[in-house]
Amino acid sequence: MSNCLIAQSGGPTSVINASLSGVIDSAIESPNIHTVYGAINGIQGVLNHNIINLTSIFAPSKSKLEVLKTTPSMFLGSCRYKLPDFTEDETEYKLIFDIFERKKIEYFFYIGGNDSMDTVLKLSKYAKIKNKNVRIIGIPKTIDNDLFGTDHTPGFGSAAKFVATTMLEISYDTYIYDIPSVTIVEIMGRNAGWLTASAALARNEYNSSPDLIYLPEVPFSIYDFLNSLKRIQKTKKNIIVAVSEGIKDKDRNYISASENSLDDSFGHAKLSGTGKTLEHIVSKSLGCKVRSIELNVLQRSAMHSASLQDINEACEVGNNAVEYAVAGYTGQMVSIIRTSNIPYKYQIDCVDIEKVANKEKLIPTEWISADNGDITKELIEYISPLTFGEPNIQYKNGLPVYLDIRHLISNN
Repeated sequence: MSNCLIAQSGGPTSVINASLSGVIDSAIESPNIHTVYGAINGIQGVLNHNIINLTSIFAPSKSKLEVLKTTPSMFLGSCRYKLPDFTEDETEYKLIFDIFERKKIEYFFYIGGNDSMDTVLKLSKYAKIKNKNVRIIGIPKTIDNDLFGTDHTPGFGSAAKFVATTMLEISYDTYIYDIPSVTIVEIMGRNAGWLTASAALARNEYNSSPDLIYLPEVPFSIYDFLNSLKRIQKTKKNIIVAVSEGIKDKDRNYISASENSLDDSFGHAKLSGTGKTLEHIVSKSLGCKVRSIELNVLQRSAMHSASLQDINEACEVGNNAVEYAVAGYTGQMVSIIRTSNIPYKYQIDCVDIEKVANKEKLIPTEWISADNGDITKELIEYISPLTFGEPNIQYKNGLPVYLDIRHLISNN
């Protein structure tokens, strides 16, 4: 009888634990899997042998899995760790697969985004070359929605719902004042603007905000931005703008990035202050009241504004990951394929990890307006169904009940 190991990596989402719940549930029920283990803090937890027995936690009380589904962020903790090229140094790979062998791990599930799929790719290649009997499956997650090989990623729908809800509430806050103002809302998205585009869902029969939407897929012009604000000011006092943190000028330079902007382990730019940068420019140029709001980490794990559709899909992706692994698949990422937009329908499949890792899925330029300051109805129709439904969250003393994470807090 073989065992399985699960780990989570990268940035948190509202529903990554729903995927974890799906894996645990299917693995416990599988006659092919004896014990379900979890690595604390991703692949680093495997290297450090920081592993817990998930079967002992969840098998006696399946009700805990239901609470796990609606617990935000990452029950197993996370890391941002880049494995070296094993052709240059296989030390860590030997350690990882030695732990797999000692724990009788035949199935390894890694839940994460782009960088996590890089880890899945490397481990899969190493296992194949070294003839290791471990089936390795990637499970997608990211609020950025920038993974190849899947129509969308679990986590995006809930984050999109939070962004749109917050944008609507900001509109209510803004319109109470009878003075000219510009409010700039900075939303996560380094190179892909999916999440910022979701702000458009706040528009309805009486609310036209956000009035402008700027995405990193197309060049951002300060000159055009200011002219657009001046044009809108002729007919509207209170203007609200949604901007991606990663908007760039025509030379592909970030509007705001730290001087040491390439210092994380995967070489990603550390971005901060895009909204604040634009706030200073607008204030100086227009002389009206200007405020910038950075949603920051709030948009990542807002379970109180989660999408039930997102939770259900995340859980289903976890379930299917176990089915694919037990069926003999390896070096794959579970994916969601949209079969119909209206009405929304989908199916679960899997894709070779080679087609996913180290690639970014950006918004098609035809879904962005010609003036680069808005999005088309096609993009709104793509995002909208992913935000539907509300989960049934338990409350105690006025606050939501989430699963105990003392095993993470004790490490801090």
